[in-house]
Amino acid sequence: MTCPDIVEKLAGYSKIKMCCQTASEQDIEWVWIDTCCIDKTSSSALQEAINSMFRWYQKATICYAYLSDVPGELNEREREDCFHESQWFSRGWTLQELIAPQEVWFYDQTWTKCGTKISYKRLLSEITGIQQKVLEGTTELSEYSVAQKMCWASRRITTRQEDMAYCLLGIFDINMSLIYGEGGPKAFIRLQEQIMQDSDDQSIFAWESELSPRTTAFGLLANSPALFKKVVRLLL
Repeated sequence: MTCPDIVEKLAGYSKIKMCCQTASEQDIEWVWIDTCCIDKTSSSALQEAINSMFRWYQKATICYAYLSDVPGELNEREREDCFHESQWFSRGWTLQELIAPQEVWFYDQTWTKCGTKISYKRLLSEITGIQQKVLEGTTELSEYSVAQKMCWASRRITTRQEDMAYCLLGIFDINMSLIYGEGGPKAFIRLQEQIMQDSDDQSIFAWESELSPRTTAFGLLANSPALFKKVVRLLL
């Protein structure tokens, strides 16, 4: 067995290959894929990438969103149902992938283009709670309250608990150090402290715990964006 044989059997190789092929067909010379273009063995490279990722997506010609759990050859109604269930919309890191780029093209598991962020703006807003104007790029993120942006992330998850804070750095235009091992709550509190240094938006305190305040002591800051789930529309 040769090295190319081994590589082709690795999980994710097909996605990388098809991404490059799709870009080539559209005369795009360069692609950036987070799973293979970040040197995770280097803490400095990882920190630079995570703190810069939102800006990189903003400058991208196109962002491809590959929905591996959406089958091909579906009618529009079936596809919309599958979009609602797709794991892509529950991941923390894909929030900035949806918001930052001007162009987002969605592909099903057969790498057939389904539509774009603009053509699906109503559906995407329904799934994510993100306002259509944000998806259209016709409004600035600064026009939305801290609580509203936290709400967009409130139903998302990440594999590493600290990433639930780190994946929001670009959304809040924050640059901060990464400390893997500090735990999700500490990372999220550090994020909020950084936000408060740059903003006097008091909606950051508009979170609600599902635990009883009579039996549980709380600090002033939330320990997770999940506590902002009940913020439906809070614009300051």
